Amino acid sequence: MLPYWFSAISMKSVGRDALRIVEEVHRQFNTIPGLMEITTKPDYTTCAKISTNASIKEVIPMGALVMLTPLIVDILFGVETLSSILAGSLVSGVQIVISTSNTGSAWDNAKKYIEADASEHSRTLGPDPHKAAVIGDMFGGPLKDTSGPSLNILIKLMAVESLVFAPFFATHGGLLFKIF
Repeated sequence: MLPYWFSAISMKSVGRDALRIVEEVHRQFNTIPGLMEITTKPDYTTCAKISTNASIKEVIPMGALVMLTPLIVDILFGVETLSSILAGSLVSGVQIVISTSNTGSAWDNAKKYIEADASEHSRTLGPDPHKAAVIGDMFGGPLKDTSGPSLNILIKLMAVESLVFAPFFATHGGLLFKIF
């Protein structure tokens, strides 16, 4: 479950932040005279600030998920449950990484294929498949560039944290089983 949850958080944050940048670009086009005529330059700094601030802010829920899960799971349920969480995260994480890389690349490249008129078939598709490919491209880029590579961090960080806290977990873990 953790890799899926982590991927969902990362995809939502990318979408939310991209929308903020789009809104800023719209605001600049509406308020900066001469921008549409290319006689003045846009305010690049504001978009960079939005992206930078959002990347710092949006990583907090993902970091909390990664850092708190091993601690909470082991303290409450013990080493065996933590081992199961780590193994499950590894197996499902690798599957998601492979899937997001392939799916994201396919969606990303479908638009390029249609726009390049790479074959006779692509010329007969018409405007609707191109619209669909543009939407696929919007999801494909973040999927292959954000969710897939970031799962490596989820898997590694949870494993390293579990190793660092292993002595503590071995002596103090599994409080729920000790109480009952």
